Amino acid sequence: METLPITGWILGGGLTVVGLVISWFVWRRRGAASGLRGVAWSLLPLAAGLVGLMTTIWRVGYILVTDTLSFFVGLALNPVVWAGVIVAGLAVVLWVVSGVMRARGIGTNQRPRAAEATAGGDSSAAVTSGKQQPASSSQTKSEGGDDDMGDIEDLLRKHGIE
Repeated sequence: METLPITGWILGGGLTVVGLVISWFVWRRRGAASGLRGVAWSLLPLAAGLVGLMTTIWRVGYILVTDTLSFFVGLALNPVVWAGVIVAGLAVVLWVVSGVMRARGIGTNQRPRAAEATAGGDSSAAVTSGKQQPASSSQTKSEGGDDDMGDIEDLLRKHGIE
């Protein structure tokens, strides 16, 4: 046998022991259901070590760490990479500025919402926003609406039905 799989067993067993200790505290604090769930999660590193996955996970972690370190070393010493970082920062700044401009209605082909409401009146603003304003019973009565319907609307409104 290689020494690397044994290291995987040791690492998996150590993580399992730590997880079981934490699960014991969880069991006492939150109950059996949470404790059993913790035990189940705690057994996974041991299983990964016994199957041989812990060695693979260890190697992937090692590669990720070394690649990340080499990326940052290359970032610090390469002016082309710094140009890329500056371009990415410029893109973020432009995105934020355009969002602020859209929120305020600056630089768009549409008129600002406040100008629409004052220029077209309340009814045109309601139509352009896609919402209809409910007519009050006094408007329907003054427009020649049926008095019986107004009474029914008042009765429904009194009972909270609209």
